[in-house]
Amino acid sequence: MGGYENIGAQKKRLRNKPGEKHMQAKEEQVLKSVVNRQPFPLVFATLTGSHLYGFPSFDSDLNLRGAHVLPLDKVVGLYTEQETLQVHSHLGGHDVDLVTHDVKRYFELLLRQNPDVLEEIYSPLVHHQGSYFEELREIASLCITKEYGKSYRAYAQKLWNSFERQRQLKPLLYVFRVILTGMHLMETGEVEANIMRLNHRYRLPYLGDLITLKLRGSEETLMEDVDLEFYGREFRRLMRELTDARLSSDLPEEPRGKPELHDLLIRLRLEYEKG
Repeated sequence: MGGYENIGAQKKRLRNKPGEKHMQAKEEQVLKSVVNRQPFPLVFATLTGSHLYGFPSFDSDLNLRGAHVLPLDKVVGLYTEQETLQVHSHLGGHDVDLVTHDVKRYFELLLRQNPDVLEEIYSPLVHHQGSYFEELREIASLCITKEYGKSYRAYAQKLWNSFERQRQLKPLLYVFRVILTGMHLMETGEVEANIMRLNHRYRLPYLGDLITLKLRGSEETLMEDVDLEFYGREFRRLMRELTDARLSSDLPEEPRGKPELHDLLIRLRLEYEKG
C-alpha cells in the first residue's frame, strides 16, 4: 500500500477545502454569517473536525469551535446561563456547526486536560480572533502536561470501540489521528492534529491509502472487508507506544498556567463589560 505517493496531491486538495488559507469566498461568507449570529463577544473561533485533521470528505460539516465572554449579570448570580452555545445552520449547501463555551468554562476544560479544547486553541484554521487570543495560546502552553497522554489514550479507546461496532472508515482514521497527536504532544510538547503531517513523522504505511479513501468518499464510508485483526494489532501497538511516550515525556505533571488564566478571565470580563 502506498502511504506517501499521494501526500502532495492530498495537500493540494486540502488547501482547496473550506477553512484553509485559500478558502473560497462563498464559504467564508457562510462561516461569517454563522459567527455573527453568536450573541456574545468571541475570544476566538477556529475550524476543527475533518478539515483540521486532514481528511475532509465532500459532505463533511464545517465545525467551528471557540470561546465567548458572558456579561457580568449572567455569571455573578446563583444561576449561570448560556455557558455553552450552539449555532447550527445549513447555508449555501454547507452544514455549519458553531459551538462555544463561556471563557470560565473553557479555561476549566483546559486545566482538566481536555484534548478537544487544546486542539481548538492551536488550530491553524483561525476564522475569528479577538485581541486576547494570542495571549491565550501562550498561556495554554503552560497547561500542557503528561496527563494529556492519558486523555488521548482514553479518547482513542472510545473511538476504537466505535469502529469495532460500525466498521466505518471515519472512526478508524480518528483512532490513528488521536494516538499520533497524543504521541507527538508527549514527545515535543507541540499540538499537531493534521494526520498527514503526523505521518511524515511516524510513517505508518497504510495511512496514505486510508486518507485517500476518505478524501474521495463520504463521512459514512464503510470498510466491509476490513482486516480487523491487522488494525487491532496496530491499535494495541500504538497505544503501548503512546503510554511509553507519556512515561518518558519531559512535560510537567501539573498545569502551570492557572494563575495566568485567572488573571486573563478577570480582564476579559471587565473589558467586555465596559463594551
